[in-house]
Amino acid sequence: MAVTEMTKLTLGPIAYHWSAETRRDFYARIADEAPVDEVYLGEVICSKRTPFHEPDLPATIERLERAGKTVIVSSLAEVMLKRERKATADLAAMERPEIEVNNAAGLFERGAHPHRIGPFMNAYNEATIDWMAGQGATHVCLPPEMPAEAIAAAAEAAGKLGLGVEVQVFGRASLAVSARCYHARSHGRTKDNCQFVCEADPDGMPLSTRDDTPILRVNGIQTQSESYVDLLPETGRLIADGVTHLRLMPQAADMVAVASVFRQVLDGALEVAEADARLAALCEGTGLANGFYHGTAGYRRIAMAAPA
Repeated sequence: MAVTEMTKLTLGPIAYHWSAETRRDFYARIADEAPVDEVYLGEVICSKRTPFHEPDLPATIERLERAGKTVIVSSLAEVMLKRERKATADLAAMERPEIEVNNAAGLFERGAHPHRIGPFMNAYNEATIDWMAGQGATHVCLPPEMPAEAIAAAAEAAGKLGLGVEVQVFGRASLAVSARCYHARSHGRTKDNCQFVCEADPDGMPLSTRDDTPILRVNGIQTQSESYVDLLPETGRLIADGVTHLRLMPQAADMVAVASVFRQVLDGALEVAEADARLAALCEGTGLANGFYHGTAGYRRIAMAAPA
């Protein structure tokens, strides 16, 4: 499946509390080895984590751009505190790089200046996308729970407005963010005195049902799917429906190898069936799911019908 040069492979922002050293090493590999076109940086989940990696941001941006990647900085998904409002206002005032807004506070601070809309902003329908475009949006990343028909309708509407359209095709789906931090509470701590316990779970803290069936992951204030979204078999349809950007979310997996599998499919160098088998091997121990795309429970894996 060869695609046009218009289709971009992107890497979303790290959702977890990875150490500064881990982040530096990760983005060095992404810059040098990963066949992605665009990289999103920034803290989207917990503002308390920001001081650990924010000092490295300028150097990371410079290295990625030197490697030919487009860099976008993402805002917090939840803004509650004075320092978070200040950080959001400072981000909204930036001229470059581009910014991705994940909270209404960011829209307020950005005004009508150009920006991207992140997946936390719930751009579920054509009317919402039209309104966002009127507020300066140039690009929208759709929420991960949207089914195929809704994605197609949103992409058509966004395309008519000249907006880029992005869909997450790999990684855990974000299901909710909360004012409270269950990650801290599960260890008998409060949100204000969490002691950054989330750093112990670089791919999220697993939750299971009473019969020990894995069901969800917790990442600070965020609830995620247990399985990784995998829309690799659906990329052809997504592109045909007008999706311009395909997002990979960073996980505790070899993300360079994951990106390479997607790139080979986009370039027509690898058959989808073989590519999906390689992806499953790279994610051994974690289920792959596409249920939301097919209009059913998100954790399910729905086989694509063979071409007629």
